[in-house]
Amino acid sequence: MSELDSRTADDAGPVPSAGRKRAVGPRRASVDPVKALLHRHRELCERAVDPLEIAAGLEAHGVTDRTAARFRHRDVFSLAEELYARVPRHAEPCPEPRPLPVPRVRLGRLLLTLLPGALGTATVTGLRLTHGDTRPLVAAAGLVAVALAVRAVLRHGPLAGPPGTRAWRTAIGTRTWTLWLLAYALVGDGLLRAVLTGGPDALPTGAPDGPWPTTTAPALALLAACAPAAWSARLLSAGARRRLAGSRGLEDFTAAARPLLLGAFAAFLSALGVLLAVSGTALREPAAYPQALTLGALLLLARLLTVHRHRHAPALALGAAVAVEAASLALPVAGRLPGCAFLAVPVETLVDAWGEAAVPALACGAAALALLWHAGRTLTRASAHAPTGAPE
Repeated sequence: MSELDSRTADDAGPVPSAGRKRAVGPRRASVDPVKALLHRHRELCERAVDPLEIAAGLEAHGVTDRTAARFRHRDVFSLAEELYARVPRHAEPCPEPRPLPVPRVRLGRLLLTLLPGALGTATVTGLRLTHGDTRPLVAAAGLVAVALAVRAVLRHGPLAGPPGTRAWRTAIGTRTWTLWLLAYALVGDGLLRAVLTGGPDALPTGAPDGPWPTTTAPALALLAACAPAAWSARLLSAGARRRLAGSRGLEDFTAAARPLLLGAFAAFLSALGVLLAVSGTALREPAAYPQALTLGALLLLARLLTVHRHRHAPALALGAAVAVEAASLALPVAGRLPGCAFLAVPVETLVDAWGEAAVPALACGAAALALLWHAGRTLTRASAHAPTGAPE
């Protein structure tokens, strides 16, 4: 009997044990559902100075209000408050939350943003005053000087991003697409006109009345627009940091950041429109509002997203605009082949209806609208402006 009882006990023993384990597991998880999340983001919670910084960090890691509901909280900010309260502070007094630092206006950086426009003006003036073999040398020297000035603007100031991020170091592809778009703004319309009429038969001379005319007014206005672009970026950054420090929750910040983003964007376009009018009047050339405004909007949005650590979408948008412009030049050339005349029909139809400016305006405008929609979803989030924001 004892042996039988022993075997019965041995056989029955594991079953209650397993049952206890299954019962205890869910009960512990249900009692403390935030514990695992706290361990996963412990470093973030320990270095945070207030719950909003934790909320921004959780948002950057993909935690949404729906995720917070699984932890029995109404939103991410409520979850962040509990995480902040749970982290031990080593008996040290918690410092009062302070507003995030707002970049100061420095005279040197302010003047730096004016340098590309000044050098562009000097280059255009030199091209207008020189002739013969001297003109290519002036153009080459001016291009190098302008490129270095733009590079300096992207390395310092609001267009460079937060300290330590080195957002100005964009990918090679993004740089290539940007250079293409700027080059097309300078000579693209003239090249497309020459391609549609059977050319080009000669290289550009840099003169508005040459065989391959260049449009210097929009290019000069875009260079001068580096200053309002930097000011708009600073307006967005400073305003977002102030609102981040004063917001009660993530939804409050998003509601305040959206009109701030649209205001900075509208201010830049207004300034660019004024610069286009001034450049066109001074150079006695068409201001080229459609293609210049859409290109300026595209470049500004791409830079703002890059500064705030979102690099993938700008590269795709810039590449798509380049692809449309390149196709507009390649299709008419391919249409000259026997039996391929249909390839040139879309470009010819578009140009006949709206002119050569329709191609860059359509390409850059569609890409800018896509980036504006993307920026409205990403740059209005707290994680885009908080120090805890992670790269995309």
